[in-house]
Amino acid sequence: MIALGYMAKRIVERPDWLGVPSVRDVYAVSDCISPDFADYITFWKHNGFWFFDRPSNITRLCTQHGISLDDLAFVYYEAHPQQFDNDDHTWRDFGPELDIKTDILPATASTLLGYDIVCYSMQNSPECSPLSCNHVATDVQVNSHCLIDSLDYAIQSLETGIFDNAEPGPMRIVAVHSLRTGADGEP
Repeated sequence: MIALGYMAKRIVERPDWLGVPSVRDVYAVSDCISPDFADYITFWKHNGFWFFDRPSNITRLCTQHGISLDDLAFVYYEAHPQQFDNDDHTWRDFGPELDIKTDILPATASTLLGYDIVCYSMQNSPECSPLSCNHVATDVQVNSHCLIDSLDYAIQSLETGIFDNAEPGPMRIVAVHSLRTGADGEP
């Protein structure tokens, strides 16, 4: 797995339209359902994976711009080192945008919640998370956070074509970790 960075999100409970009763809340990487702390790209403080190198970078932005830290969940992301092209079913390497500094401090106190499948058709920032955004969670086994429990099952789900018609690819498998309180610069 390769480190992508940190994000702060406002995690929401499962919407009624997502017909998977075992899902309690949505920890999707995309901000379609559980929004990011702000429209952060306009600040240009993100790293080359379009996340943040440290949680303290997020808290600093929130303080500077009057963004409430209330109800924010801090997460740490890692990714499978290759992305899956759902057009030709091949795996290809990817990396950070080279023009943007990337110096990620690895998380030291986190809990793996599961794996999300995220589309990256523009090859920079995360777009949709088809498990939740496109209801693919009704066709695969997901946990209470609307994430896949194992990396092997995430790979298998991509390779068998379950995500082929969900969103334009390529798709990346992203490990979603919840930060423990007070860890890694989290408030």
